[in-house]
Amino acid sequence: MEITCYRDLEVASELRTLPAATYNLAHTLLARNSNGCLFVPIRAMQYLAILDAEEFVFLDGERKCWIDIAWRNFQPQSRTSLDEPVAYQALYYQTTAASLMSRLQVEFPRALGELAAKGRPTGSARVLKFPATER
Repeated sequence: MEITCYRDLEVASELRTLPAATYNLAHTLLARNSNGCLFVPIRAMQYLAILDAEEFVFLDGERKCWIDIAWRNFQPQSRTSLDEPVAYQALYYQTTAASLMSRLQVEFPRALGELAAKGRPTGSARVLKFPATER
């Protein structure tokens, strides 16, 4: 699947931190994808997050291809343990985008969790024991 995204001029930006659990889950899911990007529907907000190694962008369902918010310049190397938050820069391309951040901070991790749950196998597992062969 290929999507072309556009950006308006940047309206504002700010430094923020992303909880470690959210950052770690996002990169775990991204690593499982062979094409280098991950599409995360945020149904509660009618948004789509597109993740790649460099940034996370958020598209409104009404504006389709136009990026409202981008998270980039993640700095996981500055933390001393995997459970510390990760600093990043939030870029806003709409005047109303800053007000969406508090809601994204709640809904994006939830959407990642839903996506991760879909990929987990359900049911029981058992170990099959094969007879040893002599050589």
